[in-house]
Amino acid sequence: MATPLIAGLSVAAAALAGRYGIQAWQAFKARPPTARMRKFYEGGFLPKMTRREAALILGVRESTPADKVREAHRKVMVANHPDAGGSHYLASKINEAKDIMLGKSKNSGSAF
Repeated sequence: MATPLIAGLSVAAAALAGRYGIQAWQAFKARPPTARMRKFYEGGFLPKMTRREAALILGVRESTPADKVREAHRKVMVANHPDAGGSHYLASKINEAKDIMLGKSKNSGSAF
């Protein structure tokens, strides 16, 4: 006599779990899309760029080797190049950041 009761409760539990799963999946799909990439430096620029700010712009650590700095510079520059719709100002700041990280900085700073 207990077997039909257990079977009925099992079917009801499976139905509720399925309903909850469908609702959770629909809520997951309805979420706004989020960026799945690393965040880049969002701040304004200092009057004279520091090594810390240069590292933040390129998305590397201050102690990163030169080859990794060049690779990071290339990735950021591809995303912000003026020929591809990017800003000349941002391109100059990215180049300045690379120069500072590689130790080739000039005292004049950015062209802007």
